[in-house]
Amino acid sequence: MTITEKIFAAHIGKKEVSAGELVNAKVDLILANDITAPIAIQEFKKTGAKDVFDKNRVAFIPDHFAPQKDIKAAEQCKMLREFSKDYRLGLYFEVGRMGVEHALLPEQGLVVPGDLIIGADSHTCTYGALGAFATGVGSTDVAAAMATGECWFKVPESMKFVYYGKLNKWVSGKDLILHTIGDIGVDGALYRAMEFEGETIRNLPMYGRLTMCNMAIEAGGKNGIIVPDNITEEYVKARAKRPYKFYTSDADAKYVEIREYDCSKIPLTVSCPHLPSNTKPATELSHITIDQIVIGSCTNGRLEDLREAAQIIKGRKVNPNVRMIVIPATQQIYKDAMKEGLLDIFIDAEAVVSTPTCGPCLGGHMGILAKGERALATTNRNFVGRMGHPESEVYLSNPAVAAATAVVGKIATPEELGL
Repeated sequence: MTITEKIFAAHIGKKEVSAGELVNAKVDLILANDITAPIAIQEFKKTGAKDVFDKNRVAFIPDHFAPQKDIKAAEQCKMLREFSKDYRLGLYFEVGRMGVEHALLPEQGLVVPGDLIIGADSHTCTYGALGAFATGVGSTDVAAAMATGECWFKVPESMKFVYYGKLNKWVSGKDLILHTIGDIGVDGALYRAMEFEGETIRNLPMYGRLTMCNMAIEAGGKNGIIVPDNITEEYVKARAKRPYKFYTSDADAKYVEIREYDCSKIPLTVSCPHLPSNTKPATELSHITIDQIVIGSCTNGRLEDLREAAQIIKGRKVNPNVRMIVIPATQQIYKDAMKEGLLDIFIDAEAVVSTPTCGPCLGGHMGILAKGERALATTNRNFVGRMGHPESEVYLSNPAVAAATAVVGKIATPEELGL
């Protein structure tokens, strides 16, 4: 069996499962945010359930339109707060304690290797970086799982992606996943487990792994997953709030497809409008002027991402024709970035630093685009109107390219700044 199949087998109490089986599986954690939880709350109340299945396994995180951007957002967030209080939920994260959900839960040790996790947010697949099965579901699935502790699935087929060779300078997990999506397309892994492995992955730090699994959904994947190893152990051992288990894939496990990538040939990569799969080397886009830079999100808002951007922009200024928004993904990351002087570097460069929020990523707030404007963002999606006006454009990159672009005013690489 693959690692994905083994996690399913463990959560339905069977010795083995195979791709295509319909199963009812126990979930270890359920999460929802201020957009998706209100629907789940309404549907949960219709079930007649007296209580949630486990008060410490349901996480509500207001992060999309929070801090509340308008009256509607305030009403949505209020629903989460009141439900969490009424049902005494142990994992409600109010503004000031919260962060972007998919950065917060791994940081807090609330998702661990071997888990089966569902979230009413498509980027729940992020947690596969820890060796867990994690996937996004609808709000009604969340409502049912809140009552029963279970959810139904079709066990996905698995695709294996093998990465080898040395990464070029400034190339990171973001470039690997953008390159992969560019290769297979936005439906290239439809309802499949995307298993990432190879020597390059074994040497990839956890923040890069989280970025890769985060964007599995952009290739249509049911989940992204990496077999846990020493890097995983190092990350989770001091954080884990629950016991965890490392699963591996058997040598004779079945994969519907195996693809290999020589990472020494993967350049700094940018996704052009209006699909994550529309990828080009950053060096081919130096004629594209940019109005807004966003560094943050559940994809690239971690401390290492901020360090990378700060390293490039230190001692420089944001181009006068550009606005740059930096959003640390959690309060802890914000504090750590402050202690390291990263926020000083950004502010001295004339960038703005925001409190943790998803904000502009989904066209929420804190950086909406006007008609005809272009953004380069470290976020995960660039569909039509994703960050604002339907006639605006979003390009996706890693933090190094984003920071270099902020200085130049056109899509640029750190090499152009002599770095």
